[in-house]
Amino acid sequence: MCGRYCLDTPRAELQRVLKSWLRPDDSTWLNHYAPRDLIRPHEPVLALRREHGEDRFSHMLWGLLPGWVKDPLQAPRPINARAETIAEKASFRGPWRHHRCLLPSTAFYEKGHLIHRKDRQLFWLAGVWDRWIGPDGSEVESCCVITTQPNSLVAPLHDRMPVIIPEGLESIWLEPGDGAHRRALEPMLTPSPADRWDCKAVEPTAQNKSHQQLSLLD
Repeated sequence: MCGRYCLDTPRAELQRVLKSWLRPDDSTWLNHYAPRDLIRPHEPVLALRREHGEDRFSHMLWGLLPGWVKDPLQAPRPINARAETIAEKASFRGPWRHHRCLLPSTAFYEKGHLIHRKDRQLFWLAGVWDRWIGPDGSEVESCCVITTQPNSLVAPLHDRMPVIIPEGLESIWLEPGDGAHRRALEPMLTPSPADRWDCKAVEPTAQNKSHQQLSLLD
């Protein structure tokens, strides 16, 4: 699973890396951006999504709340969706068809280890999102990370890893389309090659212990 990740890129560097997606009115969230070395479930996360033909960044809660849920306080809030069944499960099949997103990340955690690109550059976690609208018109936007089988680097730690979208294919991932288009996305739902990644043990903390407990739920 993916139960913890980080986005610790300094603001100026993040603005440079994401400049092709940024719009003039993105200054609002950029001014409030702070690097985070530990992002946990149910916290706000930065996500890129396409809506009404435009790619936009927004903050969403990590833990999917489907739009059809009647009582948001009683509904499960999954943080991960399995790639193998995402087109079938009720909570995910609608977002998979219409609401795919990307979560910028610089590393993810698994069983007391930090996994990052060898070049230390930002990468995109694949996700889906949804919008819940309450009777009073209030809105909650939320998302979850798609997981797949692990590569050889992650396999000794866990039987799942996040789907990572290859650089240059971001627009294809976000693009709406029919069933044929979604089938064309399926090769992206495979594990990223292990030779592109590094893994290092990190100091045990209360947060990492909590992460290990979450891993048992996936």
